[in-house]
Amino acid sequence: MSVPRTIIEQIKQIIPPLNGTLHKGQSGRVGVVGGAMDYTGAPFFAAMSALRLGADLSHVICAPTAAQAIKSYSPDLIVHPILKEDAPQDRVKRELDSLLSRLHVLVIGPGLGREDYMQNYAKIALGLARDRAMFLVLDADALWTVGQDLSLIRGYRRAVLTPNVVEFKRLSEQIGVGDDVPPDERAGEVSKQLGGVVVLQKGPKDIIAIDTTGEAASLEKSKISQEDEVKEKVKEVIEVDVEGGLKRCGGQGDVLSGAVGTMLAWGKCYEGGAFGDQSIPASRIPILAAVGGSMVTRSSSKLAFKVEGRGLVTEDIIPYVAKAFVENFGEGSVQSGERGRP
Repeated sequence: MSVPRTIIEQIKQIIPPLNGTLHKGQSGRVGVVGGAMDYTGAPFFAAMSALRLGADLSHVICAPTAAQAIKSYSPDLIVHPILKEDAPQDRVKRELDSLLSRLHVLVIGPGLGREDYMQNYAKIALGLARDRAMFLVLDADALWTVGQDLSLIRGYRRAVLTPNVVEFKRLSEQIGVGDDVPPDERAGEVSKQLGGVVVLQKGPKDIIAIDTTGEAASLEKSKISQEDEVKEKVKEVIEVDVEGGLKRCGGQGDVLSGAVGTMLAWGKCYEGGAFGDQSIPASRIPILAAVGGSMVTRSSSKLAFKVEGRGLVTEDIIPYVAKAFVENFGEGSVQSGERGRP
């Protein structure tokens, strides 16, 4: 089942016009929280994929033990080595909050690890992002974080979870979604139990689901604008069967989290009036970003695989992200004649 044309047209609405009318920052400022001593590639892949898709600025917020390696990978990334194991928590929290004030979206999890201090910083960052009503992507070990305390994310509909097969199985068990639920309905059931959070279940076909029909689907209205409140109960499942590469290399999920994060950042700019007519409600942005990010990632994997074959690694995929975007959505966007804010 192909992605419905109506969904593709809605995604195009939140893509910034590429016509010189926007200034730096109006095509998205993305932050990635992750990068501990043993994991420097994952945050780099997520942050660089965001830039290659079209985000204006990409920040990596990491541990000092990972910063030098990440900086050496690319001078285009802005690296903040503030997640120190022995730093006063209040000071790090202030620094995080200051950084978040400059961003449109936060991707939490790539290279995060499960060390106690990194897990704690992930919780702090998640809480600060919620206070600011930011869009969120939770991947990798951030899914472990929320699995230990589901209240961290339950009911927060500006978030997208991107579990792989193992992570989805673990999360389903933690929520109480069992094998009695048909496989093609489990992503929707997980979303329902989490209060309408968008779930992107990675697999042979990516399944993106949102279900706000459960009792847990309540919004923190003091933190989220009323525009985000879904007036009617929503239950939607979209299968992305865009052709991907035949090799599933480690790190491709980081490309996905960066791509979804960029589209969420575009949605935030769209929501704020930087471009477009704001006819797409904010409540639609997470599921549109999840579908768009999935399509681009699968296509870029396909393009890279055609060249590299069995030897494909994640570093090979990133140069094809922009080409994959054009393949799915075209070069420009429907707002090409509109001007951005001064």
